[in-house]
Amino acid sequence: MKYLHTMVRVSDLDASLRFYCEGLGLQEVRRKDVPEGRFTLVFLSAKETPEAEIELTYNWDPETYTGGRNFGHLAFSVEDIYQTCEHLQAMGVTINRPPRDGRMAFVRSPDDISIELLQAGGALPPQEPWQSMENTGTW
Repeated sequence: MKYLHTMVRVSDLDASLRFYCEGLGLQEVRRKDVPEGRFTLVFLSAKETPEAEIELTYNWDPETYTGGRNFGHLAFSVEDIYQTCEHLQAMGVTINRPPRDGRMAFVRSPDDISIELLQAGGALPPQEPWQSMENTGTW
């Protein structure tokens, strides 16, 4: 058996690509438009793990998605959790669970998918403003 991908439905493809690619640093691997089914599939991966993909499914007809919390979360290892959170925050992303411990943070995608960020290697020393930042919302 071989792991292929995780599929996430998105309501705004451009906003989602900005979040996953510009925000998290994933790269678009391939894209498939399916006019007869009225949807687009976009596959993304991290350059360090190209075999582990995320499939963004964009349905052309507007649809409301609920239950993002039921999905669980996607998890990514990052080189510098503070820098990653600072970058996402500058993009307007809410840091739902700040990296107070220098090890773990949670944010949400534009479609309310919970994203866990984990510091690669050991935890970084706690630092402000993250150490005293409160949780915001749910993750």
